[in-house]
Amino acid sequence: MIAMQYSFVLPADYDMAVIERRVASKGHLLDGFPGLLLKAYLSANKRGGGPTDNLYAPFYLWRDNEAMSAFLCGPGFVAVSQAFGWPAVQTWSVWHAEQAADVARARYATRETLAIAPHTALERLRADETAAARLSFERDGALAVAVGFEPGTWTLVRFSLWREPDGGAGGDREQRYAVGHVSLPNNSGAARHPGV
Repeated sequence: MIAMQYSFVLPADYDMAVIERRVASKGHLLDGFPGLLLKAYLSANKRGGGPTDNLYAPFYLWRDNEAMSAFLCGPGFVAVSQAFGWPAVQTWSVWHAEQAADVARARYATRETLAIAPHTALERLRADETAAARLSFERDGALAVAVGFEPGTWTLVRFSLWREPDGGAGGDREQRYAVGHVSLPNNSGAARHPGV
């Protein structure tokens, strides 16, 4: 399983309602995309004490590299990169992921990326992060959790979807998002060409 995210930083005066309308009209087009386990359409709005930037930053969980490549090489990614620019695409090998049956009701997300120190005992880190993700899912009410690592830059990612905006630890390395739509494998029987 592979986690993937790209992020577009939008101008400070950008009308974020444009993103909301785009997701509302096109988000469902990725429902049922082959090999897609989850796509959360994420945005962050600078106004109202939010993040320092306006962001559009979808987060994906792919079954495997073949499925991820099919999307990145296809018309959906072409359309989004023509609309917003050519993004750097981050990927992580997933150590653990799970989701609730009602994950499509998620309205908020948190994502935290951390550096993995040299010579870290990776098997111990994997076990600890998996246990923490399970606890967040079982006790804290997360609708979905994923944790993974990327050995090129030695980074760790923690991702969660929530019903309420107060989910997550709220640390200074945590990015919070609004969720406009969640695409899943069983939302629809056939893949279309999204452009979202």
